Amino acid sequence: MNKTPIIIFGNSEMARLLFFYFKTDSNYEVIAFTVDRSFIKNPNFCGLPLLPYEELEITHPPSKYKLFIAIGYSKLNKLRKEKFLSAKNKGYELVSYISSKATILNEFIIGENCLILENNVIQPFVKIGDNVFLWSGNHIGHDSSIHNHVYIASHVVISGNVEIGHECFIGVNATIRDNVNIGERCIIGAGCLILKDAESNGIYSTDTAVRSNVLSSRFKGI
Repeated sequence: MNKTPIIIFGNSEMARLLFFYFKTDSNYEVIAFTVDRSFIKNPNFCGLPLLPYEELEITHPPSKYKLFIAIGYSKLNKLRKEKFLSAKNKGYELVSYISSKATILNEFIIGENCLILENNVIQPFVKIGDNVFLWSGNHIGHDSSIHNHVYIASHVVISGNVEIGHECFIGVNATIRDNVNIGERCIIGAGCLILKDAESNGIYSTDTAVRSNVLSSRFKGI
């Protein structure tokens, strides 16, 4: 079967990881990587050419190649958003990676440049915008909406009828109850329990664990 040729934007750990996923579990073939010229220290990455992004539409035109932007949540998803919009302005179609080990029940109402890793459960009538990254093991409840440029870490529980505003970050093991709205550009910290609406541009966090004065070698409870 002929695979669709794509180029990954990035030369970081994220790009290397996406190369693995596309290579082992997709109908796409990564033929090169690209970054801004100032970030090219070596002409190759993961054994493939590393191309200057400034010249990409000339050497690898959007009529023949598609892109994936492999940038994480740096600057609250701002960098990934900027490159997503830049690539669209150049005329590129941006592909999404959806793991074959994810459970998708929403008839693929999913935007461009989305990343949905293994063991995500996406229930019926969920809407996922452009440039949304879902790391592994999340639950996205029915009738929820996730707007553009959002990053959701692992093992997050989003209940039914939740709305996540654009450019949010939701940390590991956070839980959001049903019928809650999360405003745009919010940071929901690891382990948070959100029971009511979160205002835009807010940071929501919970206390981290504190070391006890008792040494583990003296603890008799295990």
